[in-house]
Amino acid sequence: MIELTDANFKTEVLEAPVPVLVDFWATWCGPCRVLGPIVEDLANDYKDQPVKIGKMEVDANEQTPAQYQIMSVPTLIIFKGGQPVQQMIGVQSKEDLKAALDEAMK
Repeated sequence: MIELTDANFKTEVLEAPVPVLVDFWATWCGPCRVLGPIVEDLANDYKDQPVKIGKMEVDANEQTPAQYQIMSVPTLIIFKGGQPVQQMIGVQSKEDLKAALDEAMK
């Protein structure tokens, strides 16, 4: 699991040679606390796959969430080739996230 910031977003996500799942979250967000362990499980499940998984705390990093118009948390965006290819808002099941990641790796 990568801790993403405004400072490392370009390098870790936009310039990544593999798809990247980004979980935009906030400490005060109840649904984010539900989704957090699911995303961490995914990071473990996919650690040997050609994909990266990271989290960005929106209150500590305002520039990137504003750039991608994150209006509610949790929001998950899958980036591929530096471009957002899928966006999901709210708590997602592990199965749905796996399906989205598997699709992005094709």
